[in-house]
Amino acid sequence: MKRKATTQLQAGRPPLAKSVRTMSRKASRTLINTHHQLEKRRQQAAKKGDKIEEALIEKEISKIGGIGNYQRASLQGQSLDRGGDTSKILLDWLPTSELGGARRKLRMLEVGSLSTRNACSLSGLFDMVHIDLNSQEPGIEPQDFMKRPLPEDDSQKFDIISLSLVINFVPDAATRGQMLERTLSFLRATPSEDQAAVEDFFPSVFLVLPRSCVDNSRYFTEARLEALMGTLGFAKISGKTTQKLAYSLWKMGATPSNNAKFPKKEINPGKTRNNFVITLDRSTS
Repeated sequence: MKRKATTQLQAGRPPLAKSVRTMSRKASRTLINTHHQLEKRRQQAAKKGDKIEEALIEKEISKIGGIGNYQRASLQGQSLDRGGDTSKILLDWLPTSELGGARRKLRMLEVGSLSTRNACSLSGLFDMVHIDLNSQEPGIEPQDFMKRPLPEDDSQKFDIISLSLVINFVPDAATRGQMLERTLSFLRATPSEDQAAVEDFFPSVFLVLPRSCVDNSRYFTEARLEALMGTLGFAKISGKTTQKLAYSLWKMGATPSNNAKFPKKEINPGKTRNNFVITLDRSTS
């Protein structure tokens, strides 16, 4: 079988800012959206080899404060006073009493981790591993998930992987699908014997996306996400949508399909819709 090349993710998820100046919701949202649009144009220019256009766009990004302002806006959206700790939702869904009585803590890999002090980390229920492209905290390992060495045995695998507001920062549609596919290599096939009481929840992936990714895209919907995850052998066991975010918990169980393809295809025409999409081609896996 051919191995698919993985895309460098450094241009995606922003690093964590060390300090944050409070800004309004509107201001932070506007800055984030503008930065995303400019970064997308910059990447398109880079792919075309248009150095002049790329330099002009980089100047536009600099005028709005560059990555520094973008970091502050992103972190503001994650702040606790705005309900930014998405791991609280995950804890609400899990059988925490059973987890607390288990002889072995479940292992969780948190990809794109912003803090070691979120609800799951402080619960004492998990053996946590935190990684991020641009770690700003000692307990977070600076690492690209797409380059993390594959586990050699079950002891290096995880019972749950958190991808909270990570996939939407991946710079291209194919790599988003490859990231979801790659979780299969890092999840334990089944929980250990003393975890039988919670076997309905693990192994699993906790996924959080901006709501607009699944309800306002020309190319992607909630149904499309469920079909794609089903192809990988996942079934949704919990879900919740708020004004801004779409949360879901997916249990791995079925055998992944080897030949499934999810190309970019317009399914929701409309001028006001966005272009978010996750593509997948397992025929080359």
